[in-house]
Amino acid sequence: MASTSKDNFVVLELKDPLVIGAETTQKEIFISTSDICTWNLPLILSHESIKVKAERSRLIQHSTYFSGLLVGSFSESCLDHVSVYWNLETTVNVLKFIYGCPLDLSFNNFLPLLEGALFFGLDDLLLECKTWFCRTTSTKGLSSVQIPLDSIIEIWNFGLDHAIDFLAELCTGYFARNFMWAVSCSSFSYVPFNLLCSCIEHPHLTVDSEKHLCEALLGWLTSNVGSMEFSSNTEDDYGSILEKVQLNLLPLWFASGKRRNHYFSKLADESTSDIFSLMKDPSMSSCCVLRVSGRNSRIRLTEYTEKVDLSGCPQITSAFLLSALPCSNNMDLTLTGTLNRSSVKLQCFDGARHLISQSLFQLLAFEAVCEVDVSKCPNIHFEAAIELFCKSFPSLKILKASYCSHFKLETLFHLVRECPLVNEVDLTTDVSPIIPTQVSIVSATVEEYQELGGVSYKILKDKPLLSSITKLVLKGRSDIDDMDLQKLSLLSSSLSYLNIKGCTSVTDMGISKLICKSMKLHSLVVSDTYFGRNSTLVLCSDSPLDGFPAMPCELNFSTSLAFRLQKLHIGGCKNVDVRSLLQLMSCTYSLKSLCLRETVVDDHALNNFSGSSLEKLDISETMVSGASLTQLVRRNPGLKLFKVRSCRKLSLWEGRLEVVEALPYHGFSGEELSFELSRRCTLEGAEFGWGLSPFSLKNLGPAIRSLRTITVGLGGTLGEYGLELLLTVCPLLEAVVLHFQVISDNIVKRIVESLKHIKVLGLCYCLGGLSSLSFQLSMPNLRKLRLERVTPWMTNDDLVTLTRSCTSLIELSLSGCTHLNSDSQQIISYGWPGLISIHLEDCGEVTSEGVSSLFDCKAIEDLSLRHTGRGIQRNFIVDAASRWPMLRKIALDLCDANEGGFDSPSYAGRFSLNTVRIAKCKQQRCSLDFQCFENCRKSVHKETIILEWNSKGLKTIIVKERV
Repeated sequence: MASTSKDNFVVLELKDPLVIGAETTQKEIFISTSDICTWNLPLILSHESIKVKAERSRLIQHSTYFSGLLVGSFSESCLDHVSVYWNLETTVNVLKFIYGCPLDLSFNNFLPLLEGALFFGLDDLLLECKTWFCRTTSTKGLSSVQIPLDSIIEIWNFGLDHAIDFLAELCTGYFARNFMWAVSCSSFSYVPFNLLCSCIEHPHLTVDSEKHLCEALLGWLTSNVGSMEFSSNTEDDYGSILEKVQLNLLPLWFASGKRRNHYFSKLADESTSDIFSLMKDPSMSSCCVLRVSGRNSRIRLTEYTEKVDLSGCPQITSAFLLSALPCSNNMDLTLTGTLNRSSVKLQCFDGARHLISQSLFQLLAFEAVCEVDVSKCPNIHFEAAIELFCKSFPSLKILKASYCSHFKLETLFHLVRECPLVNEVDLTTDVSPIIPTQVSIVSATVEEYQELGGVSYKILKDKPLLSSITKLVLKGRSDIDDMDLQKLSLLSSSLSYLNIKGCTSVTDMGISKLICKSMKLHSLVVSDTYFGRNSTLVLCSDSPLDGFPAMPCELNFSTSLAFRLQKLHIGGCKNVDVRSLLQLMSCTYSLKSLCLRETVVDDHALNNFSGSSLEKLDISETMVSGASLTQLVRRNPGLKLFKVRSCRKLSLWEGRLEVVEALPYHGFSGEELSFELSRRCTLEGAEFGWGLSPFSLKNLGPAIRSLRTITVGLGGTLGEYGLELLLTVCPLLEAVVLHFQVISDNIVKRIVESLKHIKVLGLCYCLGGLSSLSFQLSMPNLRKLRLERVTPWMTNDDLVTLTRSCTSLIELSLSGCTHLNSDSQQIISYGWPGLISIHLEDCGEVTSEGVSSLFDCKAIEDLSLRHTGRGIQRNFIVDAASRWPMLRKIALDLCDANEGGFDSPSYAGRFSLNTVRIAKCKQQRCSLDFQCFENCRKSVHKETIILEWNSKGLKTIIVKERV
């Protein structure tokens, strides 16, 4: 119909070209822009055709598309009825924008609206989209992530296809700032190569560590190159992105472990070589550090960085940090970091102090960094490092320095002074194999070293500290004694979480005094210590606090520390008697995590626990019965971790009845416990033993469907049917450890085929007929493997097969493999160069010609060679400590010494070594053969010598047990 000059309206017939002819609820609807703000969009969009009466002049004024259509030379310009073929929802929203209605932009409609703005020629809408996208992509922190990665990929591709530069720039920046989040997304493997390259080059690339960056790139390459056919040139081009990784900042175990990686082998060798070059001279100057291999050694820090992870890097020293932290001379000062010009005093390893001038080193401050992890960095001088951290990370709240035994208590007080915002410190070390309450000590001597710079309690008390520390982890610190706990009490005003597990030098009295002053305590981990009656009395004593909410009058202990505890771990604490334990269980109410492993807890004590918030429970190796556990499970439906291994009284799970006087009823069926667990709980981790059978496992079904880790110990009788059932019911398992179970090739095959993401597999002292066929299937994600007394037939050929099947191992434990020989060392080191733990026991003649090829596993932290062949060199311990920079624990047997003994290292020559265990055997005559006396003698254990170094000195202990 022709338009007249007086008619200022036009009817737009909107149709979607992709859905024309499709079935719709209604064919057509007629609406007007006069009431556009009240349009019912769901109703309108349910029609195949939408006719809109619109003002011609407004369309022409705001849209170049309608201007050309209604004013230009097109035939439609003289009509009052024109058709528009475009996505209906987008077109309707475009009309609403033209008529002044606000738009609700989101990542779901951003691209359609942007495309609509381009098609209809709306500059204002284009600006609106650009403004929204710029604002959305500039948000800081992972908590503010709003746009899914697949949307970012789609938007980036759209910008590339339509030459919209701002889209590519903003997508790249958003991707770079949120890289750690993006890597965790399932769509990361679909990121285009050019986008990934642009992200790596972006100045705002934010990663926790170079390891995370390298892992992400290797994962991307494996998904994109490994799954498709590429020419060698294309593969090389893609692989070149790995050259962007700063090799000098990779952890040693990671670099060493990637030496067999198809894409990274050459760079991994170069990284490992660089790391050892840096370690040759710990006091290497900052200029020299930067010149190693001509590569950049700057830690990637941006204004968005929240965590700095340098863990596992023995090459990191104070001098290295000095050169690796960004400073004003070589960083873009447009960063929001504030420039700090300050002299930094570094105390090098020779004790000398050097003053770094202001002009040489002007540190930038990164306000967003709140966590630093320098665990397993044995060469950092922490006094100097703390000076650097307080300058570069003024908002530091969390410091992790695990397995750094040279971090002294005085250093902790220095940290509190220099970094007043720090509220969490983790100083974990290896727990001593000698728990005094669990072994028989024959003799013990202590060689103390002179304390340097020790601060007395009186001096600390006279200079009050404003401590913010709420969480303190001192697990395994055998150098901490009662006097140190007294010093720590000066930090107790804010302390709410304390972990002193395995601190064997502190007494019950010392622990009780610290608890008494820690009135905000809600988590206490004191397993394997002398925690006992005094500490229990303090926890249960009445101690009202201002501001603590009133509790029901029937809760008599509502003002005690025990009542408020959310976490209590006293596993292995033999000094807690029955009466104390009963009192403690009566007082606790708010617990979420409870460990009573190897204590005297019984049904009476457990029944006195009235809490209903438990999520984790460990009562392994106790005399608790199924009846008491059933009551507890009934009150605590939130249980996620359930450890009842070696609880002999749980054999009633098999259906027998038990009489329990402490309970209000006298009969109990083993079915009740499994029924309560299946009805109320969703477990994620479990350890079972006595009483576990296929029948009880079947009853547990609903409770274990989400299980991630499981250990089945002595007393469990699953059999092949039970294990088949376990794999069927628990498809999410990532860790499976079986002790004393009947297994077969078929079971191992099912484990491999059913559990695609299994990371830990342990088969220990199991019965059945395993063969080499069991380990010919690929387990690429397996990280820890224990084969103890289950593969006596294993040969070197079988070991080679195992290295090809389990390519990602970092921990290996083999025992009873009597056919292995000295060539096995090379097979192990070549097949698994990234191993950090090797345990070999009764493995033929592996060390009959000494230890050589194992040194090619550069990152060993824990080594055990026992009854593996009489050929280990006398100086092996000293040699191992110097050649393995991460070695902390070593266990040997005098039977394997080719000269009858081993030299022990000096304090300085031990490097990272903390514990040496040497077992001694004696010859014993076989009582069954009296005729051939000489031929029937065998070696049996006699005693174990343990050398333990800590920050204070050396302990030499002899125990009867084989530890």
